[in-house]
Amino acid sequence: MPYIKVIHPDKATGRLAEIYQRVTGPNGQVDNVLQIHSLRPHTLQGHMALYKAVLHHPRNKLPTWFLECIGVRVSLLNDCAYCARHHSTGMLRQLKGDEERFEAYRKQLEQDQPGAPFTAAEQAALVYADKLTREPGAIGPDDIRALRNAGLKGGHILEVNQVAAYFAYANRTVTGLGVDTEGEVLGLHPDDSEEGWHHE
Repeated sequence: MPYIKVIHPDKATGRLAEIYQRVTGPNGQVDNVLQIHSLRPHTLQGHMALYKAVLHHPRNKLPTWFLECIGVRVSLLNDCAYCARHHSTGMLRQLKGDEERFEAYRKQLEQDQPGAPFTAAEQAALVYADKLTREPGAIGPDDIRALRNAGLKGGHILEVNQVAAYFAYANRTVTGLGVDTEGEVLGLHPDDSEEGWHHE
């Protein structure tokens, strides 16, 4: 149960009702992580814009399934079961329901140091995401050099950084305000288009 008041979509009016309509998922669901913003709708709008930009923007170059993996890994490190469960389901969906492949990746995400079947470049990205989550002040040029040596270019590195940073924010929103998965269908999200998610 959330620690603060939440305005349910059925009770929303005005600007909040408009935003809820825009973030409603394919089954008519507004995720609890979004409803937690209901007392300040502008933060819901900002959250959704950031989420779509870092995880589901069509101009991202890294595959969405791997960006979801980074999100799951960071959420596990932050003890955020809500985000880990949601994005594990999202990861499976991105892998086109390939359960065997999904299980191989999922098991590695729970290890101290994820390995194969992640590629060397993917493992390097996960190492960076781990360090950014556990010791953000310790990141330096050598960490970026390791990513480049693994074959990641600047734009790829930025994508990894932004997903890891977004999940630090989302995890703390969830755990800090008591968001849970009660009543939710996991892994669904609103339409992935960027339209309408620029700040007004």
